Amino acid sequence: MDYMKKRTKGDLGRSFKLQKLLHAALLFFFLALALPGWASVENAAVQQSRRDITGVVTDIAGEPLPGVTVQVVGRQGGVITDADGNYSIQAATGEEVRFQYVGMRALTSKVGTGSIMNVVMQEDVELLDEVTITAFATQKKESVVSSIETINPKELRVPSSNLTTALAGRLAGVISYQRSGEPGNDNAQFFVRGVTTFGYASSPLILLDGFEVSSTDLARVDPDNIEQFAVLKDATAAALYGSKGANGVIMVTTKKGLAGKPKISVRADGRLSMPTKVLETVDGVTYMKLYNDAQFNDNPLLSPYYSAQKIQNTQDGLNEYAYPNLDWYDIMFKPSTFNQHYNMNISGGGTVVKYYLSVSYDKDTGILKDNKLNNFKNNIDIDRFNILANIGIDLTETTKMDINMNSIFENFTGPLDNTNDIFASVVATNPVEFPKFYRPDEKNAYMKHTLFGSDATGTMVNPYARMVRGYKDGSMGRITSQFSLDQDLGNMLEGLMARAKVSIKNDNRYENFRSYDPYLYNIKSYDEFTDTYVLQQVHKGTDALGNPSIERSGEFRLYMEGGLTYANTLNDIHDVSGLVIYTQEELKNTGIWRDEDKTIQRTLPQRNQGIRARLNYGLMQKYLAEVSLTYTGSEKFDRSHRWGLFPALGLGYIVSNEPFWQPLENVLPGFKLKYSWGKVGNDQIAGAADRFFFLSDIGSGGGYRWGRDFNSNYGGFNISRYANPMITWEIAVKQNVGFELDVFKNRAVKVIMEYFSENRRQIYQARANLPATMGLTSNVYGNVGEVKSGGFDGSIDINHSFSGDTWMTGRFNFTYAHNEYVQNEEPEYRWKYLSDIGWPINTWKGFIAERLFIDDADVKNSPLQELGSVPQAGDIKYKDINGDGRVNDDDQVHIGYPTVPEINYGFGLSAGHKNFDISTFFQGQARVSFFIDPNGQRGSDRFGIAPFVGHRGALKIIAEDHWNPNNPVSQAFWPRLSASLNQNNSRQNSTWWLRNGRFLRMKTLEVGYTFPKSWFQPAGMVRIYFTGQNLFALSDFKLWDPEMTGNGLAYPLQRVYNVGLNVTF
Repeated sequence: MDYMKKRTKGDLGRSFKLQKLLHAALLFFFLALALPGWASVENAAVQQSRRDITGVVTDIAGEPLPGVTVQVVGRQGGVITDADGNYSIQAATGEEVRFQYVGMRALTSKVGTGSIMNVVMQEDVELLDEVTITAFATQKKESVVSSIETINPKELRVPSSNLTTALAGRLAGVISYQRSGEPGNDNAQFFVRGVTTFGYASSPLILLDGFEVSSTDLARVDPDNIEQFAVLKDATAAALYGSKGANGVIMVTTKKGLAGKPKISVRADGRLSMPTKVLETVDGVTYMKLYNDAQFNDNPLLSPYYSAQKIQNTQDGLNEYAYPNLDWYDIMFKPSTFNQHYNMNISGGGTVVKYYLSVSYDKDTGILKDNKLNNFKNNIDIDRFNILANIGIDLTETTKMDINMNSIFENFTGPLDNTNDIFASVVATNPVEFPKFYRPDEKNAYMKHTLFGSDATGTMVNPYARMVRGYKDGSMGRITSQFSLDQDLGNMLEGLMARAKVSIKNDNRYENFRSYDPYLYNIKSYDEFTDTYVLQQVHKGTDALGNPSIERSGEFRLYMEGGLTYANTLNDIHDVSGLVIYTQEELKNTGIWRDEDKTIQRTLPQRNQGIRARLNYGLMQKYLAEVSLTYTGSEKFDRSHRWGLFPALGLGYIVSNEPFWQPLENVLPGFKLKYSWGKVGNDQIAGAADRFFFLSDIGSGGGYRWGRDFNSNYGGFNISRYANPMITWEIAVKQNVGFELDVFKNRAVKVIMEYFSENRRQIYQARANLPATMGLTSNVYGNVGEVKSGGFDGSIDINHSFSGDTWMTGRFNFTYAHNEYVQNEEPEYRWKYLSDIGWPINTWKGFIAERLFIDDADVKNSPLQELGSVPQAGDIKYKDINGDGRVNDDDQVHIGYPTVPEINYGFGLSAGHKNFDISTFFQGQARVSFFIDPNGQRGSDRFGIAPFVGHRGALKIIAEDHWNPNNPVSQAFWPRLSASLNQNNSRQNSTWWLRNGRFLRMKTLEVGYTFPKSWFQPAGMVRIYFTGQNLFALSDFKLWDPEMTGNGLAYPLQRVYNVGLNVTF
């Protein structure tokens, strides 16, 4: 077994190194080829008949155009115009010379008898803006009947190293939010048109240059490298992805090289990062007084836990070690941190080879403080390199090859413990029990270890000692290589193309964990006269770091694609296009090292196959139709249910191209109606450890139990999962109807509105109503769940130029997505309102909190609360829903909105005058609820905010607004203070702890200045800019950042102030 482990490790290492060497070799090889003017060897006789043809290429304003590709038709090679638009090329009389330039209409001119040929190129306003990416192809926007949302990649450039944090509010149809600001773990969650399933996977398929990647891979993409960013929202857009497209698709394509002189762009950003909001806890004196009040509420006969002398000495600051008064947040965390981002890219090429090369570097650090006495760092520190190389080669006039190499290398260090727990421990620890560490007393003067503080028993957690007791470090490498070949078959059939692609991705991750056991001390005695103390050791630790604990993970993904595409216009009125594509994919887990993970489910590769076809037809540029069929298979399912057919249909009508619309064309030049219907699948119904549903899992450790009270058992083999050959993927039936409207003659305003609906069937879940008499040893699963969802989304885009070098752009988008259970496995409830049917996914059940009990008489005269204990004055009073005079679990109802917002929106404006520009963007969400967790029962807030229990700390809001006998406010923020858990009353899910999560945030504000070109020659453009992110939020909730919802005790979201410089050559 050890030999196999070593061999696997060696093989993986060699594979990873070989792929890196291959990247380097290919990169240098193709750079060598990417020289303008690379020409082929030609027949000498033909060359003798040619002469030098020279000229100047300009635009219609007479400005010279540098970097224009000039090529003789029918010949390989060519030249590029210089900075003044000049060119010189050899050609013979009668040959045609073709001129190509990005953003301009291609021009072909025939060589005459002269030797000078000047040309003027016209701008092609439709060339880039009117083309969008679709599944496996590109398409003119005007002819698209699918629901595809695109965004200018410049809008995704925010002061963050995580691309996903830029999505919220910027894309119609995307619900997005961020719950943590921890570097490296700050991914935003996002859903296309909301959550539409309660199954295993509800996130969209993500494609980077047509290759499936994870949300973390998406997060690491540098916005400077993005050419197009699109979201496929409806069935016709996503149906070609078959069993993977039900949750929508996010498509990102990276930049490609353009023929011309090398263009270099350099960007540098410096970022000051700090929490948007900091939790406020009480000081030591206030804490001790409130603790004594809580103890009195529990038992008035007890003496105060904190004496008047201790309170007074603490208030006087007598001795910071004997009478600590700590702000744990200030002790453990820095107020801010400084991060950096750099990017350099170069693009260019000749008529044969074109290239785009980019290198990015990010330096991200956290706000945790290091212990200077340690010889290691426990703060978060990430160094990340992102390397991209896109090479395009025209092998012949009809054959093109593209090579894409995308690599990420990352080194990181961080704390041993989860950062959410570290931040939550600030509230979990009171400010007066002990200091973070003691100054050595006489006995311990020569101790080399840190004298961390604790209580007299050594059982209370010192949050600082816990944070600095160790570290983790590691590295991550991801290499993606893609090779594609396009063959123009126009000589066989005009518009016909053949394509083939192979993509390989190799991920490897290594982590090392090391720690020591802290020594804990407490004050045994203190002499106020001499102001000295004697320490006692309450826990013996270790003096050095222990042996490392190592974890590895990795995966290898292989993707192959091949097929035909066709696009042509027949008789000037019939626009016909289509494709037939075959795909095959394999995913292997290469990082298995734990014995418990060496199962069939985890070790065997995951495989998918599919064939897909699409036909698009347009008549007279008015009537549009699209039909697609996808036939895909997955190895997860039994042969009888392994393959599925996913059809889709789309229709469109460009009303503005009708003759009757001409009177309106100056005001409304574009108006299109569209409708789509289709079926899409989702085969991600369970995790990697739960595959091959047609097989039973047999365990050897449990045996069987039976009898009236299950008190009889027989050891041996048992079934841990029952086979079900009928299990298959989820099916989503989607519909979409909408319109697109252009306003004003120059199309300065574009409006898109769409209504959508979906029915998600065959959701995989455990059966709930099987009788125990069946003798089953585990749950039985089936495709039994069903959800329906729907809503609408839309956007308004403004783009207008004024006279005097002044321009303005604006964008507003809105998404509303609602869902509800149609079928869900649940018990047969006595009270129908307990059922989830008809209610949204991700909503909570809980009690209706009416108010706080005023006094004991109020308790006596209210319905009996059967929650395990008798409530007291100041406890929460719950409503008796069914009117039986008792409050118990039968009185819980659905409360609040879902935890995933049903409404996301955003709006922003950008404007510029001459060299100055300014832009701002606001983002908001609504119809979302969350709980303030009093006792740490939900999510990562396992510590909760309940004060005093186990001598926990207290938030300032609790001190300022709580019920007390002298002021029995029935709607105070906090019920009566108590040093006991009081779990049977205040812990209950109820509207008392429910909060509305709506907010409006100023997401970004940027001010920039572009210096005149004459200032920094030979640089083409120099721009400096200042950016702020997460500057403020308007919300009814004030305790922490409302976007974190119930995760408020975790690593806070960050406010960022950024200064940047962008230089192009």
